[in-house]
Amino acid sequence: MIISISGFHGSGKSTIAKMLAKELNWPHYCMGGLRREAAKKRGLTLAEYNKIGEKDPSTDLEVDNYQKKLGKKYDNFIIEGRTSWFFIPHSLKIYLDVSKKIGAERIFEHLKKENNRNEGKNLKTIEDVLNSVEERYLSDKKRYKKYFNIDVYNKKNYDCYIDTSYLDTQEVFKKVLSFVSKKIKDIDK
Repeated sequence: MIISISGFHGSGKSTIAKMLAKELNWPHYCMGGLRREAAKKRGLTLAEYNKIGEKDPSTDLEVDNYQKKLGKKYDNFIIEGRTSWFFIPHSLKIYLDVSKKIGAERIFEHLKKENNRNEGKNLKTIEDVLNSVEERYLSDKKRYKKYFNIDVYNKKNYDCYIDTSYLDTQEVFKKVLSFVSKKIKDIDK
C-alpha cells in the first residue's frame, strides 16, 4: 500500500507523514522538501520558485516524474505532497485541512524555532506568513489547474479528510492511524 498525504499549508502533513512512516516502519518521501531544495539551489525562496512555475512547468516536472517513478516501482511507503495523490492514483489518499489563520500561526511558530523551510523572505509576523500562505495557495491552484486540470484542495479527491484546526498532533495521528489500519486490515482479508 502507498499512502499519499496532502493538505493545506500548516495542517501538519509533514509531522503526521513522519509519524506514520515511523509507526509502519515504511520509507517517507517529502515532495515539498524536494521543491524547497530545488528553489534553494537556484538562490530562490519557495514562493519565488512557485511564481516561476506559473509560467514554466519545468519547476514541477522533476518532482512530478519522481513521484510517478516511485508509484510504479515501489510499495509500502508514505509520500507527502500536494500532487502525490494525482501522480500515484492507486495510493490511499489522505487530506489534512486547517484554517488559513491557524495554519499560518503553526508555520510562524515553526519558523521562530527553526527557520529552515525556505518559505519566503521577510516572514517576521503572523500577518507576513498569512500573506505568504495565501500567495502559495493561489500559485498552487493556478499551476495545478493550468498543467494538470486538478484542484489539489478539493476534498473529493481524497479517501480520508481530516480538519486539524482544533486537534493536537496526537489526535490527528490517532485518526490517520485508525483509518490506515482499517484499510490495511481490509487488504489482508
